[in-house]
Amino acid sequence: MTYALVTGASSGIGAEFARQLAARGHDLVLVARSGPALETLAATLRQAHGVRAEVLVQDLSAPDAATRVADEVAARGIAVELLVNNAGFGTAGHFARIAPEREHEELMVNVVALVGLTHAFLPGMLARGSGGVVNVGSTAGFNVAPYFATYASSKTFVLNFSLALWSELRGTGVKVLAVAPGPVETPFFDRIGSRQAAIGARLATPELVVATALRAFDRDRGYVVPGRGNLGMAHLMPRRPRKLLALIGRRVTRQVADALTPSPGPG
Repeated sequence: MTYALVTGASSGIGAEFARQLAARGHDLVLVARSGPALETLAATLRQAHGVRAEVLVQDLSAPDAATRVADEVAARGIAVELLVNNAGFGTAGHFARIAPEREHEELMVNVVALVGLTHAFLPGMLARGSGGVVNVGSTAGFNVAPYFATYASSKTFVLNFSLALWSELRGTGVKVLAVAPGPVETPFFDRIGSRQAAIGARLATPELVVATALRAFDRDRGYVVPGRGNLGMAHLMPRRPRKLLALIGRRVTRQVADALTPSPGPG
């Protein structure tokens, strides 16, 4: 049995990936920390599309999370044909005032689990000569982002990692796509602790992001930036001097940091 496995499937972009993949006829493994939300979504997808939908509850910040997921999938006799590494979260504010434990969890989910799951399921795809990996990044990954230092850097990793694999795997039948959305109408900003993190941007919908991503995956595009308004952020700003970008970014994003944590003073 071949399935699509979606992490962070309990809400937002992950839940929308599950819905659109089910509409395409994919059987699913839904992974997140929230069992009740996953069970509700799985029941809805089974009824609406007649697909199999397995629920796997796992906190991806755990050191052995990828191994646990892979072992459980194998125990259920499931082969993962499409891996959607969507799970992730962000931190924002003055770096020195963000809890180190929270940033560690962020990197475990955004980077370590993503790589671990790709390691776990890619060999099977290569053996079958088909399948793929979709990694959800961010336009933040194209730029230097003061006050979002850890989050943006983790998304830079996602972009570069994905494109490196995309290049490595050309001709194997296995595709890799990095999706780099700008601000999206999901619980992301509430979890950061400030809606100001969107900085006045027009929020995209999960439906648009996922539909754009799946079209790009079908065409083996390597990466895609959903929404025309994000093209400048992704393709023009990175060509400017990086130190200048860091200074410009500081002026733009400091309002978010100051709203989250009291400023330590000038500088």
